[in-house]
Amino acid sequence: MRNYKIYTVIFLLTLCFISCKKDFLERTPGVALTEDEIFADPAQAARFADNAYNYLITKYVRLNDHRGAVSQASDEAVSGNSEGTVTSLNRGLYHEHSTQASLNDIGDVWRLMYKGIAIHVKMLDRIASVPPSPNATVPIFDHKRVEGEMRFLRALSYFELTKRFGGVPIIDKVYGPLDELNLPRSSYDQVTKHILDDLEIAITKLGTDTEYGTSNYGRPTIGAALALKARVLLYAASPLNNPTNDKAKWKLAADAAAEVMKGDVGLARQTYALQATYGDILNLPNSPEYIMIRIKGNTPLAGEMMQDFSMSPGSGGAQGQMNPTQNHVDMYEMANGKAITDPTSGYNPATPYVGREPRFYNNIIYNDLPWQGRRIQVYSTITNVNGVPTTTYGLDWNPGNITYTATRYYSKKYWPEVYRTVGGSTTLLNYIYFRYAEILLNYAEAQNEFLGAPDASVYDAIVKIRARAGITKGAGVYGYGLKDAMTTAEMREVIRHERAIELSFEDHRWYDIMRWKIGATTIAVPMKGMDVFRNANGTFTYNVITLGSGFQKVWNERQNLYPIPRTEIYKSKGVLTQNPGWE
Repeated sequence: MRNYKIYTVIFLLTLCFISCKKDFLERTPGVALTEDEIFADPAQAARFADNAYNYLITKYVRLNDHRGAVSQASDEAVSGNSEGTVTSLNRGLYHEHSTQASLNDIGDVWRLMYKGIAIHVKMLDRIASVPPSPNATVPIFDHKRVEGEMRFLRALSYFELTKRFGGVPIIDKVYGPLDELNLPRSSYDQVTKHILDDLEIAITKLGTDTEYGTSNYGRPTIGAALALKARVLLYAASPLNNPTNDKAKWKLAADAAAEVMKGDVGLARQTYALQATYGDILNLPNSPEYIMIRIKGNTPLAGEMMQDFSMSPGSGGAQGQMNPTQNHVDMYEMANGKAITDPTSGYNPATPYVGREPRFYNNIIYNDLPWQGRRIQVYSTITNVNGVPTTTYGLDWNPGNITYTATRYYSKKYWPEVYRTVGGSTTLLNYIYFRYAEILLNYAEAQNEFLGAPDASVYDAIVKIRARAGITKGAGVYGYGLKDAMTTAEMREVIRHERAIELSFEDHRWYDIMRWKIGATTIAVPMKGMDVFRNANGTFTYNVITLGSGFQKVWNERQNLYPIPRTEIYKSKGVLTQNPGWE
């Protein structure tokens, strides 16, 4: 089975916590175990190591507790929620006041990652002192694998920090009570080297799918370590972190992605492939495309991501505020692979949802879509009641409560049709850390930038994704709507477009915008939606509209990085410096 699923395993026996680089052991009340006793027992040591999984990012909806996703920060979507974290993001004021330092994708990620790093460091420091397991055939504590896991998880934690903040303090030892705890930031390149050093060791120590039984699903594999390496190097080569456009960095990124694509070549590891279908990419327990995921067990619809966030009022939703923008919707091409702005594409603005490429229908819920035994209604209509014209509204849109789709769209990827309030349904939405389509896109981007002109391997990576999507092959050397003999710049736009569609709502677009430094042309532009009017004969009139001022977004160059949480700056007594523009 080629799936690697992260289960959040809660071990409350011990908890390692870091705050401003402090390291100490916190014991559950009533459990009188010393640190030496924990690491003298293979079972206790294994529980200590497994606790590190509690500090991974495990969900898409995290920006504002259960009411905001990173997608709503980018041009993918807007939120009708007017709480401080949402409006601050729109205005580019992430820590406008003290509470904004706890914005989940800023303050909470900072704290989570360093809590996890404290466990990784402690475990690596004490791993040699853990005695062999009594049963050598099925060891309770596998020293080799645990070291590989700790190094992978530490690398992943530092990457999540660098992609948001740039250079951060490196914690690479256990600190004593007399050690200096206020550490300065290392440079981005220094932290990246630290990440890559950990990954090189992890690759030699981690197992494969053939070595892991079902009880060990969720542990990183060689493939996961190679996938993380490819992503780390791609970010390192990107404009934000590679201002001189050093081609050697792009070559390293391309080679790393190619290593994942190569599959089982003398490494006794898995070979990945695109799964046959795209529409259920978040909803399967197993897939040849999954490199590492966190499978989310059955969760009541009233939980954080469904009823209170994704679902419409007509289907029992409580907020329905995950609203794809018209900006994002317009990026979906026609089934022939041509942009809707191409006069030969066949696009008709009077029937804007006819003939689009299949991923549009996989990702977007739109007006009049057949849905759960009825049709989606996000329209207004005028009826004559006793001679008085009266405006009424469809079941899935309420202009009096703007949290119900400001744009007249919902995210199908976050709200699959099978999930409904009737019958007490539960949800299964996986959090994907790495899947094969991203690796293909990473390779295409890096190889295109390195070569100076796209070769056949770049085209081939994009063709695989567009063919799986169901785009018509059409004419040309490569087909699928791809122009032959593209320049680097032309292929760059194709790849960026493909990432925006293929990886939509999967926590990529916002960080892609940051690393490409394109916020001025994607965020600081009018955010748009669709006005839908139902005519007397049952047809609809569609007009693209510019959303109100509360939905418009600001972009400043300082937003290419997040601010270091102010609480951390204050605690460091000036040692920890702030990112430019956030002082």
